[in-house]
Amino acid sequence: MTTTPIGTALARLAPVGLDELVDRAALQTRVDRKYLVPAEALPRLLEGLMPYAQVLDIDGERTFRYQSVYFDTPQLASYHCAAYRRRRRFKVRTRTYLDSAQCWLEVKISGARGSITKHRLPYDPRDRGTVDPGRDFVDAALARESIGPAARSCLDPVLVTEYHRATLLLPDTASRVTLDTRLAWRHGDSALRLPGLAVVETKSASAATPVDRVLWRAGMRPVRISKYATGLAALRPDLPDTPWRRTLRRHFRGTASPMDPAPDLSHRPEQEASCV
Repeated sequence: MTTTPIGTALARLAPVGLDELVDRAALQTRVDRKYLVPAEALPRLLEGLMPYAQVLDIDGERTFRYQSVYFDTPQLASYHCAAYRRRRRFKVRTRTYLDSAQCWLEVKISGARGSITKHRLPYDPRDRGTVDPGRDFVDAALARESIGPAARSCLDPVLVTEYHRATLLLPDTASRVTLDTRLAWRHGDSALRLPGLAVVETKSASAATPVDRVLWRAGMRPVRISKYATGLAALRPDLPDTPWRRTLRRHFRGTASPMDPAPDLSHRPEQEASCV
């Protein structure tokens, strides 16, 4: 069981299993709202959510380690679609649950009014650094979502993100909330860490959740942040960064540090996925 301050607060929430979480709030098409919250404020936030929330619990654990590898074209089509706020935007990534060695290849499409559609394919974690084994899946997903052929050219790994995640279920609204801490990014030989911040993300069919309202009452408002685009902009100051400039100036400046090696998953056992 996690013994950090957030772990102590999570331990006081009612548990929910993975199957029930997926059944009640899979939300492959959804509206996301993201907040940057001081990590030290999370225990108090969780205390206020006790009447509304359950926490994902797998074998007594309530926080799980994630790694995502983001892929883009040589011209960074995915990044530039986000930077210039194109109506239809896409991301291609592998997501690996480091505690269970489960991996997925994912294509995320951002549509009208902030809606998100996600396509997922089970993936071998040994292939998490390439899209080649799932190339037909990626091309079909992008074509189905009317993403132009330029996005379906060569896709190379561009950015790696790592963080710890706790997932909450809000049964009354069939919505989810994720709490991401120990945020880290790697691009080439550069790295960035934000240990004092957490990304709190609410995921609902459309309406605001009780978590949104709690954060609003505390004076916090949604921010523009993308783990891929904002992280890459922080590590590549030559790229256009208009949508995330305020976030970058307030939270990302002066945090670059040497790169750590990626974890070795080649001998990890196959277990149930940590989260969705």
